[in-house]
Amino acid sequence: MRNGRGELTRRQWLVASTLALALPVRPAGALEMIRQGFQTNIWGMPTYYLLKSGALEKRGIKFEEFAVASGNLTMQQMVARQVDMGTYAAQSLIIGHDKGGLVAIAQIEYVGKTAQIVARKDLNITKVEELRGRKVANQTGSSIGNVFVDIIAPKAGLKKGDFQEVRMDVNNMAAALAAKTVDAFVGVEPFNEIAVAEGFGVSLMDFSSIDKMPVFMAATPDFVQKNPDTVVAYLKAWQEVASDFKNNPGKVSDLIFGYFSSKGFTMSRETLAKALARVEVNPGFPAGLEPDLRRDAEVLLREKKIEAIPDWKKALRPDLWAKAAA
Repeated sequence: MRNGRGELTRRQWLVASTLALALPVRPAGALEMIRQGFQTNIWGMPTYYLLKSGALEKRGIKFEEFAVASGNLTMQQMVARQVDMGTYAAQSLIIGHDKGGLVAIAQIEYVGKTAQIVARKDLNITKVEELRGRKVANQTGSSIGNVFVDIIAPKAGLKKGDFQEVRMDVNNMAAALAAKTVDAFVGVEPFNEIAVAEGFGVSLMDFSSIDKMPVFMAATPDFVQKNPDTVVAYLKAWQEVASDFKNNPGKVSDLIFGYFSSKGFTMSRETLAKALARVEVNPGFPAGLEPDLRRDAEVLLREKKIEAIPDWKKALRPDLWAKAAA
């Protein structure tokens, strides 16, 4: 209420001032905390390395970690606005944009060589078409799961029902193959290489001839709109750690080996090195992404997994990377 002259009374001014002082004030130029999602397979390890490298803290960025078995789960968390950023391949990015407006702020890596179909060695299976009638472990709804079901299996003459799809997260597939509860799995590193190195699995193919599988760092549109300075500082940190993957692979390998060891996975350093060598880490925002993304979107639309082809001007934000690189 104001007095008759339209001015605040002294008492009202004192109350308002006290309340204002009690409210937390974000310092000018302060950056927002990031809720960072990442998958606990080889695709998520560049992000894990970023989090442990100190590059974010150097730029005043605080973060919370949200680790899950695969990127499509991070995507679902982001659609529900439980996580701000996360990595996954094109198929999950397109579905995430369709369901929740998620946007790509960078391309982190290519992982087509890390996605493989691995079969039990004792079954002497050598071709994908020989999976007819077999139990195939697949992380349903994931990018590699969609590529296998929608593209690779039909190309091999296998339609839905020709094989028994066993829903399973990628972290458990090698163990299931060793126990002979499944005949094959659609997996990612380092679990493919573990199965081969331990002698119970054989790789039938990797996905690189079908799809190079770029992995994107995506963000919720809300976070990008409210915190552009944080996003640009975050991308600058990515530019810093990218050099480690090129110039200091031993440091990268040691940290990632420690992660898998801490989670109870037993593998040699040689096995991990082979798995890591299949990841092409090169953060950036290359031109010419739309044709391949449109191809992926057309498959997802045909399979009724999205409502419409995305507006790429909304789904892709190369301007943020350009600001970070300037």
